[in-house]
Amino acid sequence: MRFCMVGAGAVGGYYGAKLARAGHEVTLLARGRHLEAIRARGLTVRGPLGDFTVEVGATDAPGEVPPVDVAVFAVKCYSNADALPLLRAVMGSGKGTVALTLQNGVDSADEIAAMAGADRVLAGSTYIAAAVAEPGVIVQTGMHRRIVFGEPFGATARVSSRVEVVHAAFAASDIVSEPVADARIPIWEKFCYLAPFAAFTGAARLPIGPLWSSPDVRRAFLDGVKEVEAVAHAEGVAVPADLVARIVTYLDSLDPTTRSSLLIDLQQGKPIEVEALVGAAVRRGRRCGVPTPILSALYAVLQPHALGGRR
Repeated sequence: MRFCMVGAGAVGGYYGAKLARAGHEVTLLARGRHLEAIRARGLTVRGPLGDFTVEVGATDAPGEVPPVDVAVFAVKCYSNADALPLLRAVMGSGKGTVALTLQNGVDSADEIAAMAGADRVLAGSTYIAAAVAEPGVIVQTGMHRRIVFGEPFGATARVSSRVEVVHAAFAASDIVSEPVADARIPIWEKFCYLAPFAAFTGAARLPIGPLWSSPDVRRAFLDGVKEVEAVAHAEGVAVPADLVARIVTYLDSLDPTTRSSLLIDLQQGKPIEVEALVGAAVRRGRRCGVPTPILSALYAVLQPHALGGRR
C-alpha cells in the first residue's frame, strides 16, 4: 500500500519505518534537521525489538507527495493549525485517499471530517513509547507498538472492508493492529484515562508515583476519570462497564516515575496538548450538561501554559 505519514516524529516516524521495512511505499512529511538526516542517511529505529535503518521518501512539501492510499495523521494536536492544511494537500493527491488519525483526544476525527468529509476518515488510538533521540533516529522504549482503529462515526455491524485492508498492511509490518467496528470506544476508553493523567501530573508537576500513592489524590483522580466516563455516556459511547477498575489496575502497575507527555512538554517549555485533552473533556461536558468540576479546575490551572515558551 501507499502511505504518507503526516508528522514523522516518534509515532509517525516509527510506524512509517515499520511499513517501509515491510515493503510498502511510504513518504514522510518532515522538516528541519530531521528531514535532512532522513534524506542523507535514512531513518533509523533502535529498540528492544532490534535496530534497523530504512531508505524512505521524505519531504517538507505536501505537493511532492505522490498519490497515497492512507495519510496517517500523527502530529501533536497543538500543531493542527499548521498540520491540517498539509493533510488536506496530501489527501488531495488521490481521490481514494483516506486519513487515519492517531492523535490524542476525541476531537481529531471531527476536525478532519469538517475539512475532507466524514467518509474519508478513519480514527484510532496508539500505544507506544518512543522518542526522536536525534535527527533521523527514533528510539523505542518497551515493546508496545499497538494501534486500535476503525470507523469513527458510529457503530457498524462489523469491521469495515477498508479497515480490514489497512489492518492487514499493519499486521504484516510487525505492528500490533486491532481493527474495531466502532473506533469511538477505544478512543474514549483511552481518553477517560489520559485526560485525568495529563491533568493531574501536569498541574502537580509530578510523575504519577507521588500522586497515586496519596489517598486523597487517588480519590480525586478516579473522580476525574468518572467525569470523563459520564461525558462518554452522554455522547452515546459505550465504554466498558469495568473501565474504572481497568484504570486502577493499570495505574497500580505503572512505573512511579512515569510522566505524561503533557508534563514532559510543560517541563521543557513546549506547547502542551491541554486543549485536546483536558479542555476537550470540559467543553464536551458543558455541551452535554455533564459537570466536570475536577477537570475544569485543572484545565484552568494548565490553560495559561498552552503555548509553552511561546506565550
